[in-house]
Amino acid sequence: MHLSIGDSASLQKVMLDEDLQLFAKLSLDTNPIHSDEQFASQTRFGRRICPGMLYSSLISAVIGTKLPGPGTIYVKQTLRFLKPVFINDEVTAIVSVAKILPSKQMAILSTKCFNQHQVAVISGEAVVLLPNQA
Repeated sequence: MHLSIGDSASLQKVMLDEDLQLFAKLSLDTNPIHSDEQFASQTRFGRRICPGMLYSSLISAVIGTKLPGPGTIYVKQTLRFLKPVFINDEVTAIVSVAKILPSKQMAILSTKCFNQHQVAVISGEAVVLLPNQA
């Protein structure tokens, strides 16, 4: 695998109600802002929102499957949640190589997520250990 500054990869997923239910079961995040329409209608968003950690996990999927790819290990991830994501929104996660640290076999990656309107919903940075070179 050869990485270069600016290389990028992405994937997208529609956030479905079933995804929120499964996430709540797995993560134990039962915040009613994600599951209770009546509760959520009284919040600043006026309706249910998707858990940020659910759609931020798309970043991990890009890193582990596409760029840098299988065998990559997270060291650090920062996330800034910019806008809410609602049920049936399509989220696109984009990971780009910002810096390569060959002596440490590490890379610094720019991580972003956008909704279907190209509005940024997450910005952040990941530091990863690169897979062993064969």
